[in-house]
Amino acid sequence: MSKKHEKKENLDDTLVADQKQAKKKHFVNTTGGNSKSLDEVNGSILVPQHAGYFRTLLAYTGPGALIAVGYMDPGNWITSIAGGAQYKYALISVILLSSLIAMLLQAMSARLGIVTGKDLAQMTRERTSRGMGIFLWVITELAIMATDVAEIIGSGIALELLFGFPLIVGLIITAFDVLLLLVLMKMGFRKIEAIVATLVAVILFVFLYEVILARPDVPQIFAGFVPHPGRLLTHKPMLYLALGIVGATVMPHDLYLGSSISQTRALDREDRASVKKAIRFTVADSNIQLTVAFVVNCLLLILGAALFYGTNSDLGRFVDLFNALSNSKIVGAIASPLLSMLFAIALLASGQSSTITGTLAGQIIMEGFIHLRIPLWAQRLITRLMSITPVLIFAFIYHGNEAKIEGLLTGSQVFLSVALPFAMIPLVLFTSNKELMGEFTNKPWVKWTAWLVTAILIVLNLWLIVGVFTG
Repeated sequence: MSKKHEKKENLDDTLVADQKQAKKKHFVNTTGGNSKSLDEVNGSILVPQHAGYFRTLLAYTGPGALIAVGYMDPGNWITSIAGGAQYKYALISVILLSSLIAMLLQAMSARLGIVTGKDLAQMTRERTSRGMGIFLWVITELAIMATDVAEIIGSGIALELLFGFPLIVGLIITAFDVLLLLVLMKMGFRKIEAIVATLVAVILFVFLYEVILARPDVPQIFAGFVPHPGRLLTHKPMLYLALGIVGATVMPHDLYLGSSISQTRALDREDRASVKKAIRFTVADSNIQLTVAFVVNCLLLILGAALFYGTNSDLGRFVDLFNALSNSKIVGAIASPLLSMLFAIALLASGQSSTITGTLAGQIIMEGFIHLRIPLWAQRLITRLMSITPVLIFAFIYHGNEAKIEGLLTGSQVFLSVALPFAMIPLVLFTSNKELMGEFTNKPWVKWTAWLVTAILIVLNLWLIVGVFTG
């Protein structure tokens, strides 16, 4: 037996022994009670205790992909592509700032879950009054619905484009894809992570290929990363779209999801080194995957700018984008049915991956805020029905008018931006609480940066609301 093989066997033996010990005591409830977030997968994935950096990172890789899909769901497509088509590369700086904010918030969210053993919904409900808890739950459920609007419409339209189904039929099919999640959960959480990561890779490579064909102006792209706040604040349509990009990029439900799925790895919370390592690798995974989401969103805006800026094309709908990619009069010589088909495939991948994570987030919020304990299949079905019912009602009312149905998308993303501070404020409060977080409390620069970002978002949202009501 070679020394290399013997060393690997010894490492594996040590891993098994350490994992058995970790699994015995991986959960220590520091906030009272004995309920675990996503109980069926909480602490279910064992991680190496004495492996190298990359092997350990691989063991922690997965939750970041589930988080990242929320930052590249179909809602991002309309806002980012429309941003490029209308303002060329000017709003790419908004994507950059939104992505940096997302990394900061998701790191705080993961740290909250790992340190306390509670997700953000559980912590919010425990540490607020009954009335405030109910109010925040309603806002969060509405945010979940707004998120699902984009996912459901995107998946339904993708099925229409690929297979010719009527939109309403596609929406109804999408309503039952929650059953797929039940099957995947029985296969193990790592299988879900792998499937979602594969769907993310499909989205990335499709748009990278299409952007390369579009041959964008690279110097102008880099110039677009320089913010122009004066122009943004004085141009209301641009501000509305910018807030739509923020709402589509920084997702409120992802903060709840991140605080929960960060707990899927077995952990001994009595061991400071174990907690510190879990935070380090979970945040690394999150930042890597959110960087991928940032690249995808940039590609979407670049595609919109390179192909459609100055063409006076109506690109407010997925169908318009699908048709434009095969129309040589709009996009030139690169137009082909293949580009359109790849677009539809990526749209379906985006909708389905986002559906999986959105349904998980719905369960976390329902259990955390109202302590609803019912069979998993019923819980996920209720979550899905709460989200899809408004879309189906709207679809029936405006049957045959797909432009109206897709018009829900940008509005839903703006609502997410409005709802975001209601998740951010509790998150910053909890992770800045020395009594709750101990030595893992926010550093001063993290705390004040988070508060500054929250204040700016609130001011921009108020500006937007006043602008809407004053015409």
